[in-house]
Amino acid sequence: MTERRTHRAAGSFTASIKPQQKPDVAPGSSLGRLALDKQFRGELVASGKGEMLTAMTQTAGSAGYVAIERVSGVLQGRRGSFVFQHSGTMAHGEQRLSITVVPDSGADQLIGIDGSFTIKIVDGEHFYEFDYSLPAEPQ
Repeated sequence: MTERRTHRAAGSFTASIKPQQKPDVAPGSSLGRLALDKQFRGELVASGKGEMLTAMTQTAGSAGYVAIERVSGVLQGRRGSFVFQHSGTMAHGEQRLSITVVPDSGADQLIGIDGSFTIKIVDGEHFYEFDYSLPAEPQ
């Protein structure tokens, strides 16, 4: 079995989210499709491109979303790309969010990456912590 090394990367990011079509509105909910465009700074210097599907309810603070996002750039000195899978819900303002690396989605120097990503929003700014593992580099 290949030795793996666990790491934590931290920094901030900006996100642009643009509707791709008019929402599908029905009694009780509204479904949307959006394009994601992100710029990561810090120990992950990269861009993220993806698509998001949303479900908004008539109850303030209750919604759900799923997204797929390809991240390309440099992660703590290693260049490559990988894919995040997002799944999030809000119930009356309480958020549950899961963002994980899609297995076997790593390319170039990030082949074999695995991990989870957390987001904190402070005063309107987005911050991240990315706990990930990679196969150990040959000595």
